[in-house]
Amino acid sequence: MSNPHSSHADSITARAAAIRLLVLDVDGVLTDGRLYFNTEGEALKAFHVRDGAGIVQLLKAGIQVAIISGRNSLAVNTRMNELGVLHVRQGIQDKQAALLDLLKILQINADCIACMGDDTPDIPMFRMAHLAVAVADAHPAARAAAHYVTQFAGGMGAAREVCDLILQAQSAGQPGN
Repeated sequence: MSNPHSSHADSITARAAAIRLLVLDVDGVLTDGRLYFNTEGEALKAFHVRDGAGIVQLLKAGIQVAIISGRNSLAVNTRMNELGVLHVRQGIQDKQAALLDLLKILQINADCIACMGDDTPDIPMFRMAHLAVAVADAHPAARAAAHYVTQFAGGMGAAREVCDLILQAQSAGQPGN
């Protein structure tokens, strides 16, 4: 009897092998979704170091990374600058429009993008993406709309999991592997 999940896994691997751009939400994906405010009212965010390492590995492999987030945060600008992420869009209410604009700027087709999110505002991007990814603790509607749901929760290594998935899928297609 064949493995009922093998065709789904093969499909995810095939989708991941085509990715040239990974688009990430921030709150609930690169963070655990909680917001901390200091006495001046500034939101503080905690980023997982392994997620950052995965992003750097993608960039080194020639895969672009972008941020499309509904909130504005200086912490996001600082962290993405550290990692070398050049395409950071914050305060975005219409994520689909922002993604279409980014695709035009980067001259990338939707069949080469992966989008990673955690909530209903991310679903329009999911519908455009060749590989839509929801974090393990995403809203049920986001999980239902995704091609792939991570094992790890947002802010707890989920982005690294997807970076590894993409890199492994692409190296599997290389001669000699």
